[in-house]
Amino acid sequence: MTIPLLLMTIGSALATTADSHFELASADSTATILVPESESECVRLAAEDLAGDVRKITGRRPAIVGRLDQCSGHCVIVATVGRPGSAALLERFLPGAGELAGRWESYRVESVDVAAGPVAKALVIAGSDERGTMFGLYAFIEQYLGVDPLYFWADRPPAKRDRLAWPKVRLAAGEPTFRYRGWFINDEDLLSEWRLDGGARDIDYPYYEHVVSPRVARRIFEAMLRLGYNLVIPASFVDIRNPDEARLVDEASRRGLWVSMHHVEPMGVSGFGFQNYWRDRGDEVPFSFIRHPDKFEEIWREYAARWARYPNVVWQLGLRGIADRPVWVSDPEAPKTDEARGKLISDAMALQWEIVRSVDPRATPPATTTLWMEGSALHRQGFLRFPPDVAVIFADNSPGWELQADFYEVPREPGREYGIYYHHALWGTGPHLVQAVSPQKTHSIFRQAVERGSNYYAILNVSNVREFVLGVDASARMLRDFEGFDPEPFLSAWCRARFGRGAEGAERCYRRFFESFVIDREENARNLLDGEVVHRGRRFLGQMRTRMKQAKPRPWDDPERIGSLLDQVRTQRAAVEAAGADAGDVLALLEGTERAFFETNFVAQQTIMRGLLRWLESCLAAGLSLQDGDRAGAATHLEAALAGMETVRQGQALASRGRWEHWYRGDRKMNLAGAEQLTRDVLEAAY
Repeated sequence: MTIPLLLMTIGSALATTADSHFELASADSTATILVPESESECVRLAAEDLAGDVRKITGRRPAIVGRLDQCSGHCVIVATVGRPGSAALLERFLPGAGELAGRWESYRVESVDVAAGPVAKALVIAGSDERGTMFGLYAFIEQYLGVDPLYFWADRPPAKRDRLAWPKVRLAAGEPTFRYRGWFINDEDLLSEWRLDGGARDIDYPYYEHVVSPRVARRIFEAMLRLGYNLVIPASFVDIRNPDEARLVDEASRRGLWVSMHHVEPMGVSGFGFQNYWRDRGDEVPFSFIRHPDKFEEIWREYAARWARYPNVVWQLGLRGIADRPVWVSDPEAPKTDEARGKLISDAMALQWEIVRSVDPRATPPATTTLWMEGSALHRQGFLRFPPDVAVIFADNSPGWELQADFYEVPREPGREYGIYYHHALWGTGPHLVQAVSPQKTHSIFRQAVERGSNYYAILNVSNVREFVLGVDASARMLRDFEGFDPEPFLSAWCRARFGRGAEGAERCYRRFFESFVIDREENARNLLDGEVVHRGRRFLGQMRTRMKQAKPRPWDDPERIGSLLDQVRTQRAAVEAAGADAGDVLALLEGTERAFFETNFVAQQTIMRGLLRWLESCLAAGLSLQDGDRAGAATHLEAALAGMETVRQGQALASRGRWEHWYRGDRKMNLAGAEQLTRDVLEAAY
């Protein structure tokens, strides 16, 4: 079991007395970091992060060396069980580390008082495998150096200290609860245009023109590893034939992350990639597996050969249509019955698995199929057949954060692995610009996964990352050590660590905010998330604009429904406003980075949500005024709607300061500028 991270950080930061056993850095000296030459590149890069963090904290950077004879005095020894060179070091400095052999991502970190040649005292970071060693390094960095794994995304640099020394260092972690724990960088419109040096994408889709900047991607992958995640789907609709997109996969793999694919791009081939591939060959091939199985097999083999170059790929199997839709939406020749559709998808997976086995030299290549949308329904009906050794990944019903019926109703196959696809973010309905799911809710979902033996794999949709730092932090802890995680004290400790004297008030703000979203009882889903608010408002304004062009506007089909929705919006806006009731008092207690983070992560998001709800409320009220023939009243309400959008902009301004300037430049998915312009157009028509 892993020692509670937040508590360890607080306690260990105080242990810097003069009689300390191991000294990493002081005013006049630093320890040496020994990374044997046989260690993987990802371990060496993690050691570079340790050296860099020491420099940020003390102003002094430890040297990294490759041989023991280059060390003297105090030495950090970074070694993986079974690695040539590393094994001999562990036998000499930490003989008990041999018990880690054969385990998945386990580690021991321990300071030892030995006299071995020039080394007087050592801090040994030992891993069962390369990722275990990495995670041992990052656990030490967080718990003893006090570095927030999300320091970049939360603008929370480590505190300056003159000396880093401890009487005793001891950490240990066994195998994680979930074997694969990853992020899906999906609907990443803000990430892709925040920095514009990532290259161009060739995709027939209005939301993706740019590849995420390499600088930004490195920050994403670093944060993941510091939190203990081990897998990433690095973008939406990755086309590995594009060097700029392949570079994302290259960097993730180099850092030691397992790399995988979106469920809409099985074998790495999305509908857009399919079109580009055949266009580049001077051929127009309809996206139809039933008509052109030979064309699909050719492109799958081509892409599989490219992906197989990565030793740490987790394959994705399946068959989906263009733009994350069922295959029959884009293929009129697809079968009409669910049973035949299930067979079509099953046949595609069988062929894909044959291709994987032909290009991947591993005895059992890890592979998954994700049951999103139609996959869940076909699975529930028993119409899908999966190749052997392929893990089945259930999906939630986001934005309800409830698992779908097949998770509960379909018996597990003996010997098959299962996992969960879960949304911290979801464009369309939301959340997208504003977090909405609490650690408590996430914990309740993954508890069910653990109880039902579906804890092989967990992939989290995190969109643009920055909005969801609380959620992904909590998820990292529970996926690594589920039994050791309790969401209630976690949130309290998380707030204490970040907001000091303002922690109690900040915690109330977060709890009230997560509870503010109204529930659609029929759909068993949270309603009126930021995406749903914008979607409903734009659709309603479009209907208003049509009616205003009519000499005598047609009455609304269901004014009672509009009134009911208006009541829901008002209820939620009041709850969102109440969630921020203590924010001013909290801010009065904060300064520096504590204040800046509370403004960015809570105040800005609460302000954006409050503005969006006021906008929708005013749009609906304008529609009812129009129903009564009161154009002047409708215009007044539409002016209030624009004031709501101005409130949104105020929230965005809070989150766009300093290096985060242009954070919302890529707002293509929610497209608030388009919603605002539509509001102005309808207002003009009302006069």
